[in-house]
Amino acid sequence: MRLIVIGFGNVGRALIQVLVEKSKELREREGFSAVVVGVADETGAAVSEEGLDMKVLASLARRRERITSYPGARKGMSALEVVELVDADLVVELTPTNIRTGEPGLSHIKKAMEAGRHVVTSNKGPLVVAFRELDSLARRKGVEFRYSASVGGAIPVISLARRLMSSNEILEIRGVLNGTTNYILTRMEEEGIPLEMVVREAQELGIAEKDPSLDIDGVDTAAKLLILHNAILG
Repeated sequence: MRLIVIGFGNVGRALIQVLVEKSKELREREGFSAVVVGVADETGAAVSEEGLDMKVLASLARRRERITSYPGARKGMSALEVVELVDADLVVELTPTNIRTGEPGLSHIKKAMEAGRHVVTSNKGPLVVAFRELDSLARRKGVEFRYSASVGGAIPVISLARRLMSSNEILEIRGVLNGTTNYILTRMEEEGIPLEMVVREAQELGIAEKDPSLDIDGVDTAAKLLILHNAILG
């Protein structure tokens, strides 16, 4: 499968490392073999019709470097250009969440669907702003649109709930709805560390969102609940 990855931050880098480290297991257990033909971030993009060198990408990911450090990368090349110009089966949209406008992720997802590409995203912004529009566009274009990573990380909470809804009803939702807030409150309560210090630490660890107010003001939790409602209850 030919992949374009948009976003080379914490999640994008982790995805590249998983594709490298688990390539054998994915191929043998799932029959999944990935060829990454494009990676884009805000600085530019690296593209190759034959597939980018995964070892080089993984090395950049480990060193937390921008994608423009990839040999031959094109500075200033936008994600929209990559989607338009590079042949791919799947676009993985992993840019930071913008809860107000959904951008730039919303435009990336629309462009991918309109080009007939399947889409996977962990980005809550487009789902909060334009869930029904994106769901309708995916159906109209006949492409898959997967977004469980936006609300449950590695837990397939949306697909599981959908399967169970035919014979069950939801009585309540209970859980840790924001891992960052849970981490911050635990450190503050048990160790007496000031809020500002714990938030900064959470960002350095890649736990907190780029805009920490999304976590500590409850916006991230509200977004997840809205996505769950739209995805499961319609």
